[in-house]
Amino acid sequence: MLRTHHCNSLSTADSGKHVTLIGWVDTVRDLGGVRFVDLRDREGITQVVFHPDRADIHAQAHHLKSESVIQISGTVVKRDADTINPKMATGEVEVTADTLTVHNVCQPLPFPMEDDKADKVGEDLRLAFRYLDLRRPRNLGLVKTRAHAAQAIRHTLEGEGFLEVETPMLFKSTPEGAREFLVPSRLSPGTFYALAQSPQQYKQMLMVAGVEKYYQLARCFRDEDLRADRQLEFTQVDLEMSFIDREDMYALIEKMLQRTWKQVLGVDIPTPFPRMSFQEAMDRYGVDKPDTRFALEIVDFTDIFKQSAFKVFNSIANTPGSVVRAINAKGLADITQGELINLETIAKTLGAKGLAFIKAENGEWKSPILKFFSDAEKAALKERLNIEDGDIIFFAAAPWTQASAILGRIRLESARYLQQRGKLDIPADKFNFLWVIEFPLMLWDEEEKRFLSAHHPFTAPVKEDEPLLDSAPEKVRGQHYDIVLNGVELGGGSIRIHNPDMQKRIFENVLKIPADIVESRFGYMLKAFSYGAPPHGGIALGLDRLVAMLAGRSSIRDIIAFPKTQRGQDLMAESPAPVTPRQLRDLRIAIVDPEDEKKKP
Repeated sequence: MLRTHHCNSLSTADSGKHVTLIGWVDTVRDLGGVRFVDLRDREGITQVVFHPDRADIHAQAHHLKSESVIQISGTVVKRDADTINPKMATGEVEVTADTLTVHNVCQPLPFPMEDDKADKVGEDLRLAFRYLDLRRPRNLGLVKTRAHAAQAIRHTLEGEGFLEVETPMLFKSTPEGAREFLVPSRLSPGTFYALAQSPQQYKQMLMVAGVEKYYQLARCFRDEDLRADRQLEFTQVDLEMSFIDREDMYALIEKMLQRTWKQVLGVDIPTPFPRMSFQEAMDRYGVDKPDTRFALEIVDFTDIFKQSAFKVFNSIANTPGSVVRAINAKGLADITQGELINLETIAKTLGAKGLAFIKAENGEWKSPILKFFSDAEKAALKERLNIEDGDIIFFAAAPWTQASAILGRIRLESARYLQQRGKLDIPADKFNFLWVIEFPLMLWDEEEKRFLSAHHPFTAPVKEDEPLLDSAPEKVRGQHYDIVLNGVELGGGSIRIHNPDMQKRIFENVLKIPADIVESRFGYMLKAFSYGAPPHGGIALGLDRLVAMLAGRSSIRDIIAFPKTQRGQDLMAESPAPVTPRQLRDLRIAIVDPEDEKKKP
């Protein structure tokens, strides 16, 4: 290479050596005629000194600009004790330059490169110049973290006998899940591929093929609205195994995550991970991906309010499937009016008409609904919620799923407010892994008036619940499992259906998919299962989310080299972009303006 050393590798042991370094100019300083340049590459920084007695290169150094690419050769020298920089790995040495080559001069920068300044610049500008944004040492560190995590995952799986197998990105359209990206076929006009949302069906075919243990870091695509933890294209740690049960999967993933956290962060993660049923997670936390680093648990009061004089709670408590529930946001009685309005708005977006509450302040309870409560109801609230002065209680009265969702969101927002006030400690360096299990196999969709798969239609029901599939599918549990970390779902999977008759029964009898549609979309799969499909199961973990958790970042855009904006744009490459009429003609596609269509008679 053009260098003999990285800019982070020199130490006092290298004193007297003649070395060559190459990288970017980080900073330039002039002290009494001597010019100091901090030279930076991917690994770190070394201070380079240009003395006036080398007039030729000293003059060149005078014109150096930040972020220009230079190459220097010189001698490693120990710094004087009073000039040692303890903040730099190479802070005990410097290089006295005797040659200087300027490979490229940097133009005026669109934003400052220092982290504290660059972070204040709008994200759109930084994404438009993503190559500069990535060049910042902190962001290069995020790229390294992702690479090290992927390496740890690969080492674990290959050590367990997995084979890395690539599956096609161009698949067929199976519009049962998220919206797909469609790709027109030039060779078969009028037909389309779909970019794979996941390798789900392919990896099951690999099990039928006898691969037994498959994995890949798979690129997946979903045409969904973007947010902090969602991109149009993302990466899954995708794997499938034959001849296993759920316990085998739990043990494997725990080993993989334990090794990853140890290798990347040096943190020991205890195993086995706790397990919690879907029902318990929703009952206690209001969400199926609970953050268990703090309490603030939901408590049920349906039994208490069945005879209540408060008609709203009384009516709900006596309605089958509905509940009256509450949560104590301990210490949040000093909530501001704006914060209270925000919580009420959240509740309303989830279907509530408002947000009932009780404040405990200065030795008394305050609430517009308090006058309707009996002494027995107040006593039950105080006992079950451990109400103390300074607390505020929030209620939800609705169908169980809705009430859980409302208080689940209120819980998280309340925790955020308490943390801002210094009243709740949610350690960033605490990693609470959790298996959420025993999900319902099916969920009723009110809009479509039919059952839909809670995860996907290839999930096997719990064996003892199979007799209920036709008569009471809502009571059937699936062999699902989600791995959750600090309130973030890292991934999910299941033991699959491997019997063609059972798979067809799920498609047609339970999901009510017409037989001809089943045949056109999944016929090849049912046929494959009839040729000796083994029992098998798998899981997919979001690599982007996993790395974001390792790096302590709230947005997965930070740990993706070239992410899209929330509008799905790559501002650097300026995509998506129009194509030429000839390209459209070759694909036999016409662009139709919806407004023009409306004007047609």
